[in-house]
Amino acid sequence: MSTNQNLTTTPITTDILRGALDLEHTAQGLLPHRLPAWARAQNMDPQLAMAEAQSSGVRLAFRTRATTVELDTLPTKREYVGAPPRPDGVYDLLVDGRLTGRATVPGGNTLIIDMTAGTAEQRPGTPGTVRFDELPDGEKDVEIWLPHTETTELVALRTDAPVEPVPDRGRAVWLHHGSSISHGSDAASPATTWPALASSLGGVELINLGFGGSALLDPFTARTMRDTPADLISVKIGINLVNADLMRLRAFTPAVHGFLDTIREGHPTTPLLVVSAIYCPIHEDTPGPLAPDFSSMAEGRVRFLATGDPAERASGKLTLNVIRDELARIVKQRAAEDPNLHYLDGRELYGEADYAELPLPDELHPDTPTHRLIGERFANLAFTPARLNPAK
Repeated sequence: MSTNQNLTTTPITTDILRGALDLEHTAQGLLPHRLPAWARAQNMDPQLAMAEAQSSGVRLAFRTRATTVELDTLPTKREYVGAPPRPDGVYDLLVDGRLTGRATVPGGNTLIIDMTAGTAEQRPGTPGTVRFDELPDGEKDVEIWLPHTETTELVALRTDAPVEPVPDRGRAVWLHHGSSISHGSDAASPATTWPALASSLGGVELINLGFGGSALLDPFTARTMRDTPADLISVKIGINLVNADLMRLRAFTPAVHGFLDTIREGHPTTPLLVVSAIYCPIHEDTPGPLAPDFSSMAEGRVRFLATGDPAERASGKLTLNVIRDELARIVKQRAAEDPNLHYLDGRELYGEADYAELPLPDELHPDTPTHRLIGERFANLAFTPARLNPAK
């Protein structure tokens, strides 16, 4: 914690917090959530509970003349039994939209996960401080992007000059839902996840509902999207439904229709982009469930395997190619009466040729260079004037 008596504490409120849909008061401070309390109450999945409380796309944003900024937080970090240690979560500092600093907070709580036994144990820790010095003089927009794969309780914000909310500059709001790839798994830092990069390139405000392991067409997620103001909406569907082996084709098709129907109840004409999965060789034609490759973990590497049988497609088991074909058909059918509904094949963001050049390190998640590639391509394909301003 800081001992600098020249810094002033500013209350952390929704006026200076972006990307979160709810703030929970805790014993330490405030915990940002990416699902509202009523939706969390309907969830019974510990994986989703962990994912939505991680701060992907959540950032403090304020205008100030400050040259020193401190933020006290209590992070919750993950350790996987038998896997290599995970690096501490990164805090990205952006000044007037440019990445100018990075830092970490040591310590905090630790969640120890044993994938073999299916157990998790939390060990309590203490808060820490991230400090950014030597910011440029003068009025500026400052953003602190919170670690995207850690739960981060916000304890205190201190600066050496007053803080005020960033004025509304009329940027379009992009609301996105997807899997761990959208959550940002294996990206180096929160501002380098593909949705964060795409939002920067497209000049839009991001609300990221990418939930690791949990893009499963949950009705409460659809209702959350229905009720969240947005100028452009995208839904990335596929990989989690396959690797969780959650449903068959018979259930998948009406579930997609129901998910889109619910979003349209609140956003009847908002541009809505349905995106299928990026290229993932293990699941292109092989169903789930997904399993960790424990032999590779013994060697200090994390890799995943598809354990289904391609012959099971005949009984309705889902693969990425099955889902892509059905999503394309559904969108084509609905677009006849919904001209603002569009489909994007995820292989346009990352395809077979890209895999040959930039393979998925664990056979499932892209690394930092691949996140950049996906973000650049998505921005070019999705943030067009016609989609951002459909009435023009």
